[in-house]
Amino acid sequence: MRPDLDPEQLDRYSRHIIMDDVGPEGQAALLDSSVLVVGAGGLGSPVLQYLAAAGIGRLGIVDDDVVERSNLQRQVVHRDDDIGRPKVDSAKEFVTGLNPDVTVDTHEVRLSKENVRDLVSDYDIVVDASDNFETRFLVNDACTLAGIPFSHGAIFRFEGQVTTFTGDGEGPCYRCLFPEAPPAGTVPDCATAGVLGVLPGTIGCIQATEVVKLAMDYGEPLDGRLLAYDAAEMTVDEVPVAPNPDCPVCGDDPAIGSIDEGSYEGRCSLTAE
Repeated sequence: MRPDLDPEQLDRYSRHIIMDDVGPEGQAALLDSSVLVVGAGGLGSPVLQYLAAAGIGRLGIVDDDVVERSNLQRQVVHRDDDIGRPKVDSAKEFVTGLNPDVTVDTHEVRLSKENVRDLVSDYDIVVDASDNFETRFLVNDACTLAGIPFSHGAIFRFEGQVTTFTGDGEGPCYRCLFPEAPPAGTVPDCATAGVLGVLPGTIGCIQATEVVKLAMDYGEPLDGRLLAYDAAEMTVDEVPVAPNPDCPVCGDDPAIGSIDEGSYEGRCSLTAE
């Protein structure tokens, strides 16, 4: 860890440094942290904005999509001039323009069982800012098996959910909450159901907050708790999430011990291939 900060960093992060609970040591911890953000869309945008501003030293961005005009209603790291560009490129441009302290790694790929282990293993913390169940289960299984903490967020119309899994072997994982994906076609995506443009900002900011706390080892993460947010009614419910002893990934007798043993197509089951 770097205990010394240069004059520009002392100025940039002054509002952190004057906080007794952060101080120069906490800021140095942020600068020495690495975070992989899976998805540079609605959730990934505010996550990247605030992690970059906070001074997370290295950010990895995973996304294989290009910017479309319909993205701009909520994906606020991209601009009208970015339409047609890879999202990882425009997101990197935003981050480096905001904070030159941050190193950005771009991964213009779709997360798969062939690449997920190598990607997540190179970072301290992972953020699931994806929009599909296949990726959510890949992130969960790879991080849980490797003991890497990750933040999960999801959005739908006016509703969002967010939780954190610390990977310490004591708390639950995503499959304790959702053992497998719902049948294909039963849950519409944002392209067909829509989403309130500001909603991912709320959920993404909570995810970024969780990451900052994890990086500084401060406070209580949402491990074992899921926040369910309703923007229409402006309510937040806290749902307890307990470890499932029958969980196929983190339970007492897990069905698999490797990503290679699972199938991540269709309903993302863990049936051996």
